[in-house]
Amino acid sequence: MSAPVGMIGYMGNTDLVRRVAAKARATEERLPECASEAEIAVAEAELGFALPPLLACLYREVANGGFGPGRRLLPVSGPGPTVVTAYWEEREPNPGGGWYWPRGVTPVLDWGCGMYAAVDCLDERAPVLLYEPNPYGGGRPEAWFHDAPSLAAWLEKWLTGRWWWDEEPGSDAAALVPWPNAAGRLAG
Repeated sequence: MSAPVGMIGYMGNTDLVRRVAAKARATEERLPECASEAEIAVAEAELGFALPPLLACLYREVANGGFGPGRRLLPVSGPGPTVVTAYWEEREPNPGGGWYWPRGVTPVLDWGCGMYAAVDCLDERAPVLLYEPNPYGGGRPEAWFHDAPSLAAWLEKWLTGRWWWDEEPGSDAAALVPWPNAAGRLAG
């Protein structure tokens, strides 16, 4: 029997979840309560697809958002922006054709200025993508980049302080690796 979508991102990562929880407690003055199984189930029903198991585990065992890189993970539920509300706000049809935001790609962190970190929930590796529309315009494949090959790798970057903007001196969006699935996923 094969692992469910996203399970590859969680299996064997109990140490990663423990280290994320420790850093979250050490860096945040106050963490939100953890999300319940019911809150995660409601969010998944509203999204129309399952969250990767590692992401669901973080919400269930660390906190309902409010920790992590930069401006912190969006919560799975609650007042204000959540992964569900951000997904549906961005998932508007593009006036030029296709979709503005790809199906199954959940925003998990708002970097500001229209930029998001997002997890591809339809890929069993749960890669993290960077959406950077500023030089390209919204809803265009050129605005999508690989940030990390998996949610686990992305979290490791946070734990060690290595990010796309400081891996090479002077790196910018032009140095990022484009997401090759963007055009096909925006079309459907």
